[in-house]
Amino acid sequence: MFTGIIEGMGAVKRMTRRGEDALLEIGAPFDMTDIKEGDSIAVNGACLTATAIRGSVFTADVSAETLAKTNLGELKVGGEVNLEKALRMNAFLGGHLVLGHVDCVGKLCERNMK
Repeated sequence: MFTGIIEGMGAVKRMTRRGEDALLEIGAPFDMTDIKEGDSIAVNGACLTATAIRGSVFTADVSAETLAKTNLGELKVGGEVNLEKALRMNAFLGGHLVLGHVDCVGKLCERNMK
C-alpha cells in the first residue's frame, strides 16, 4: 500500500531488456536503509519489488505486462521517475490508500490548462 504522495524523484541508472521483461535500476534521492530486498517501491505509481539494494540504488524486475500497462517501458537512462516507499501501517497517513497495481491503460482525450 502507498499514500500516493511522491517522496522524491529518482533517476534511471540502467534498463536491461530480458526478452519481453526488463531489469530496472534506479537511484533514489532518499535514505534507503529502511528498505530491504522484497519490499515494494512505487515507480511512477506502479508497485515494483526491490530485488537488490546497493546504497541509494535499487533494482527491480519489470514484467512484460507492467511494461505494456505503464510508461515504464518508455524509460531511458538518466530519465526521472516518481518514487514512493511502501506505507508502513504505523506511519502517518498523509495522502490516500493507493494499491499501486495497474489494471488497464487509459487514454487522455483532452487536456485543459486553465
